[in-house]
Amino acid sequence: MKTLLIQVGKTVNKHFVAGINDYVERVNHYMPFELMTIPELKNTKNLSEDQQKQAEGELILRQLQPSDTVVLLDEHGKEYRSVEFARWLEQKRNTARRLVFVIGGPYGFSPAVYARANEQLSLSKMTFSHQMIRLTFTEQVYRACTIIKGEPYHHE
Repeated sequence: MKTLLIQVGKTVNKHFVAGINDYVERVNHYMPFELMTIPELKNTKNLSEDQQKQAEGELILRQLQPSDTVVLLDEHGKEYRSVEFARWLEQKRNTARRLVFVIGGPYGFSPAVYARANEQLSLSKMTFSHQMIRLTFTEQVYRACTIIKGEPYHHE
């Protein structure tokens, strides 16, 4: 199974970039894992939040294949403990051809993206910056991979 993380806008904090790249490299030892960055929209001052979500949504939807299993990282999604997420990921590895996670823009997702998604996942009840959630999520994918393999990275 191929796994893709689509994110809207590039990560600007160099420390987050270094951490994200480190975890992406680590995850690739366990499964194919790729980042795709959709450029931020330009001239958004004249766009409403809904218009911005719609424009970003169109860019996201263009990257998806009909057979993709699409999981939105969304504050209203299902929450898992790390071990539960590892079990969930292992099950997806056995059933999905391509698993695509999506981190939206600052205003979330358009209705069309929600309609296309198969699931929604929340990493916390707290709100994090989109920059930080990229690092947190890539670390959790790595942690899940080590849990699946029974390696000592995760401690109960």
